[in-house]
Amino acid sequence: MMNVKTSTRQISGTFDKVRDRWATAPGYQRWIVYVLVIVLALLLPNDGIASFMSPDADWATILFDPIGIYILLALGLNIVVGHAGLLDLGFVAFFAIGAYSLAYMGTKHGWSFWTCLVLGIVLAAVAGVVLGGPTLRLRGDYLAIVTLGFGEIVRIVALNTNEIGGAQGIFGIPTPPAIGGLEFSLANPVSYYYLVVFMIALVVIVSRRLEKSRVGRAWTAIREDEDAAELMGVPTFKFKLLAFFVGASIGGFAGVAEAAKINYIQPQNFPFLLSATILVCVVFGGPGNIPGVIVGAFLIAWLPERFREFHDYRYMIFGAVLVIMMILRPEGLLPSRRRRAEMAEGSGGMGSMGGEVASPDAHVEAEVAK
Repeated sequence: MMNVKTSTRQISGTFDKVRDRWATAPGYQRWIVYVLVIVLALLLPNDGIASFMSPDADWATILFDPIGIYILLALGLNIVVGHAGLLDLGFVAFFAIGAYSLAYMGTKHGWSFWTCLVLGIVLAAVAGVVLGGPTLRLRGDYLAIVTLGFGEIVRIVALNTNEIGGAQGIFGIPTPPAIGGLEFSLANPVSYYYLVVFMIALVVIVSRRLEKSRVGRAWTAIREDEDAAELMGVPTFKFKLLAFFVGASIGGFAGVAEAAKINYIQPQNFPFLLSATILVCVVFGGPGNIPGVIVGAFLIAWLPERFREFHDYRYMIFGAVLVIMMILRPEGLLPSRRRRAEMAEGSGGMGSMGGEVASPDAHVEAEVAK
């Protein structure tokens, strides 16, 4: 066990060196990396890559859903959980609101995809404010229970409202119009993948700008110690509400894309398990660290699809890997230095939702983080 822990510390040290090199890299080098990452993302549907990544299923379809959708949802939840330190177990509700916005307005009133996209984002953001307004005075487990209930309320309302399809759902959801040479249809999943890549890039840019702004610093202060932040003059309620607003809008963004691709939605598409899975993506990758969240969501979405040949055993193996990962590296695959230091100090890196007691190796981890 000590050898394993030593290896994880060495890996952390390597990541720190890469991070330090990146922090001091000139602008042109960063742009080269950005372009290479985008080119790699655009090349992923290639048949040569597909033969290894998904030999038993259509790789382009998997790239969109679950991989692309999970990444998009994880980036949205990362705003709430990773940056602001608020435990949200009902994030799937905003995903559902976005999906039903396109499904209902597109089929019943003939609205275009782009108009419904804006509507889905707005309605999900408003729902985030409606949820956050009366509940963000709560903290930790109490907030988690309320958000979990909100997610179930949205699903049950959809299940019992005939106007939006009820238990049967909504069929014939309109697809996006053609963009250049990209035709959107069930037979062409690559077009939807390119659409979700664009959406992910847009969300990453917004998330990064927020993280480096006064808003991001306020979220960090709230996550580390909300009482101290309030005493220092940070309007904590306003910034927590803003986190819910931004995170919910991204959830609605993803919901519209999902509904446009699958062409049919029903309440069973939005279970609590999906909220839990997206939370696992954030925690597994490294809360608050955008590259870590993307890698975590990619692995959580891809691994069960890659090992389909194991059938029922693949989920048991996957669960065991997650448990081992959380024991050996509870801060996530690619944590930020600040987050790892918070974990070592005992806050768990998530404000009031983290652990209250530091681990036995806390002083060692803290030294590594320096």
